[in-house]
Amino acid sequence: MRIEDILAMEESQTFDRKSINIAPKDFSNHVCAFANADGGIIVVGVSDKNRRIEGVDHREKDVNELLRVPMDFCSPTVPFAHELVECVDAKGKPNHVLVFHIEASPFVHENQAHDVYMRVGDKSKLLSYDDRLTLTLDKGLRSFEDFLVPDSSYEDIEESYLKEYLSLIGYSKSPREYLLQNKNFAKEKEGELQLSVAAILLFGKKPQSFFPRARVRFIRYEGTEEKFGAEMNVIKDVTFEGRILEQIRQAVAYIQTQIKERTYLTSGGIFTTELEYPEFVRTELVVNAVTHRDYSIRGTEIQIKMFDDHLVVESPGNLPSQVKINKIRNSHFARNSHIAEYLKDYKYVKDFGEGVDRMCREMEAQGLPKPEYKQDSFILKAIIRNSGYVLKKVDFAPEKVDFNPKKSGFSSKKVDFGPQKLNFEKMVDASTYNITMKRHMKAMITEVGLQQVFGAKYVANSLKVSKTAAIGIIKKMFSLGVIKPVQGNGKGKYMLNQETSKDPNG
Repeated sequence: MRIEDILAMEESQTFDRKSINIAPKDFSNHVCAFANADGGIIVVGVSDKNRRIEGVDHREKDVNELLRVPMDFCSPTVPFAHELVECVDAKGKPNHVLVFHIEASPFVHENQAHDVYMRVGDKSKLLSYDDRLTLTLDKGLRSFEDFLVPDSSYEDIEESYLKEYLSLIGYSKSPREYLLQNKNFAKEKEGELQLSVAAILLFGKKPQSFFPRARVRFIRYEGTEEKFGAEMNVIKDVTFEGRILEQIRQAVAYIQTQIKERTYLTSGGIFTTELEYPEFVRTELVVNAVTHRDYSIRGTEIQIKMFDDHLVVESPGNLPSQVKINKIRNSHFARNSHIAEYLKDYKYVKDFGEGVDRMCREMEAQGLPKPEYKQDSFILKAIIRNSGYVLKKVDFAPEKVDFNPKKSGFSSKKVDFGPQKLNFEKMVDASTYNITMKRHMKAMITEVGLQQVFGAKYVANSLKVSKTAAIGIIKKMFSLGVIKPVQGNGKGKYMLNQETSKDPNG
């Protein structure tokens, strides 16, 4: 690296400049921020305000203190490399600047005050409790089901329900002892128990008091697709709450009432009744969704959508990195291992993947297509199709788009969309996101126009942010309904969602 490069670079997600006068405790915030995000370079000895070259020669004590920061001021220690780059300082004398090379870390790093910072754009941001939790989960360091729930106590446990379970598994000690001694279900603080997420979801009196969207919603549609507004085609909408086992039992029983039966005369002269979908398949879809959903995503519930020719189960959460969509039939994982083990005691669940294989076999035995799985932003969709489904290439969720402009009619030229742009911006303004995020989203609305297809790389280049930041912007625009996914030559592509661009004020 040359001093010319250092002076030419803009501060960004992966690059920063700091004065040699920075205090070690302040410098630790930036070191942790880079390690917690995408890594990058921090140059010491150049003013971050006016790019004035100060240099670090003759500041040996300060240099040594800063070199100790990743080890002595960050927990856990942040691995780094460093180099001295030759320069001519502002006084015209030969000098050096100190360059830190920091790698992205698989761990969450905090400073001596136990604060966690993360690089967001060109700033090192102090994370809130919720953001810190999200970072911890994203790095796979802890399962959300193990987190203790503030303001929870033993009074929130339905003791009779817990005793029934303890009898089932042959546990002879008290319910209180079970929670304290098993699966991190509880910890004692100042003489009172504080419960984990899993304990409340499995044994709580009112789990939805703590997690309002930890529930299952069944929606029946008339026809083969979901419609909105004046054409809305919902004919049944039922929600199942309570503890996890109760949700499963209620949802499975209700779906049974909505299943069609087909009775026909076999070649042997015997009348046979065949269900629209095999019973095991219906049950397994519900169990998998409840067991493996990401309960840290609080904005939506599990949704079971039934159409005339297919059924969709939408479960919040991404597949773990080790599980691929095309290999899900033989993959095994449990996001919530304590919940999975509990349901296994009730003969509902095995490791994720064993049930998928049996679902495929049962669907094939009935002459039906195998279950399909699709990852759509934060939602994992499982789809099964009945005998009324015409076997042709259909993609019911993302819109099919040919990315060849000569074939598709799309062009790199942005289409003027007049008042619709204003309506998109109103949707952004009505959100609770911060000013910077709103500015980014509005900039992308203006940039892409109505028909341009874009992805994270396009956003990163347009806004001059990192790919990680670009993905975050896309996720937030999607959550507002401003954009929708498209599918074609490559995944992770989006376009503005014209269906939601009506004036939100009517």
